[in-house]
Amino acid sequence: MTEPASPVQFSHPFDYDKLKEECGVFGVIGVNDAANFVALGLHALQHRGQEAGGIVAHDPAKGFNSAHRFGYVRDNFTKASLMETLPGPLAIGHVRYSTAGSKAAVIRDVQPFFGEFSMGGCAIAHNGNLTNADALRRELIERGAIFQSSSDSECIIHLMARSIQKQHADRIADALRRVEGAFSVVAMTRTKLIGVRDALGVRPLVLGRLGDNGYVLSSETCALDIIGAEFLREIEPGEMVVIQDGHIESSRPFGNSKGRFCIFEHVYFSRPDSIIGGRSVYETRRQIGVELAREAPVEADLVCPVPDSGTPAAIGYSQESGIPFALGITRNQYMGRTFIEPTEQIRNMGVRLKLNVNKSLVKGKRVILVDDSVVRGTTSRKIKEMILEAGAAEVHFRIASPPTAWPCFYGVDTPDRSKLLAAKMTEEEMRDWIGVNSLKFISLDGLYRAAGEAEGRDPARPQYCDACFSGDYPIAPSDKIEQGFQMKTAAE
Repeated sequence: MTEPASPVQFSHPFDYDKLKEECGVFGVIGVNDAANFVALGLHALQHRGQEAGGIVAHDPAKGFNSAHRFGYVRDNFTKASLMETLPGPLAIGHVRYSTAGSKAAVIRDVQPFFGEFSMGGCAIAHNGNLTNADALRRELIERGAIFQSSSDSECIIHLMARSIQKQHADRIADALRRVEGAFSVVAMTRTKLIGVRDALGVRPLVLGRLGDNGYVLSSETCALDIIGAEFLREIEPGEMVVIQDGHIESSRPFGNSKGRFCIFEHVYFSRPDSIIGGRSVYETRRQIGVELAREAPVEADLVCPVPDSGTPAAIGYSQESGIPFALGITRNQYMGRTFIEPTEQIRNMGVRLKLNVNKSLVKGKRVILVDDSVVRGTTSRKIKEMILEAGAAEVHFRIASPPTAWPCFYGVDTPDRSKLLAAKMTEEEMRDWIGVNSLKFISLDGLYRAAGEAEGRDPARPQYCDACFSGDYPIAPSDKIEQGFQMKTAAE
């Protein structure tokens, strides 16, 4: 099989200074042409990964078939000639943003992964990151495993192959007991759709019903909406569900746990029209803005979001402060996440290729800019310069998350700690470096209150995974520690 040519990709400066989405998983069973529903679901989850996507389907007469492509779902999985090769009532899919393994575009790294076992074939799609993948890979290779990709997720297939269990679901559970880190997995056999979350439930996974006999597993509820599926519930932390012939069997192969869901899903990653923990993502983000206005008021004329992720928080800030909301910055919605072979001159245009200031609106005004996060800080500096060049009298930044001072090892692509601005500077130093009149982040307690925890963060038993802000890693990043990563000290 010939691999599709990989595009020459250059990271855009605006994306370079943003935390990257993880991945999205989606699966459907019990409907005709399940792969078509999976393609629609992946389209709704495109915000979670734009590098590549894949679908595996099974038909009783034609067996397993798969397609893996670079680029957007809309550019690949809307073609009838491709979708006709994926027949059957059962299919799973994956959209990818690489957080582990090679950053180069290699089709072998695109999920779902497939393995042929003694009891039949099985495909898996994984959202998250395995923090002991390097150690597992070394062990498996020493024992004869031949890896086809650089992805940490392939370890799961090899661990399944070494299990002595007789059922696919039991082999998956066996394999996942060996791994550390975060995983929400959607898997399929010839007759079953399987979903499982790690014991802490770091990454999301939800269950829906489609028609009379169909069921859906998805990273987010917004993907259920696009295919007209009914949201039933979230898969619980540590839970495995096996769906076959319209029946759902639930088990707890990793025991019971209260969970430590990723709080940054509330801040940025999930779509605002999704529901997390029974709560609207949009409402949580709006409430973040309300908390920000209470914690960090400032006299100003306009509240403007840095589009698009800062918009709900900016609305909340405006409503609480009474300062008018305005779209002072416009985003070019038709700019892709990457350029294909751009010229050096175009690349140097930087943020201006994606964002443009409404000069007549901000001229002479004291402007509050609301953004979701500050990572390296380079984009914040450029946006500030654009606002001042447009004639703004003052620029105040309000950030809808606490300072990002620690890297994530659970499925989010974050820079090394040395490149995180908040790891090197105090809030005042960051303000001076960015060059704004004021800079304020929401507190960790404020973020927790916005997410529905009225008393804020319980330091003895944090309700969420907030390691990127606190340095409190609920799962030790074994591979990174082996490579020299220093965990948080008592002094920090």
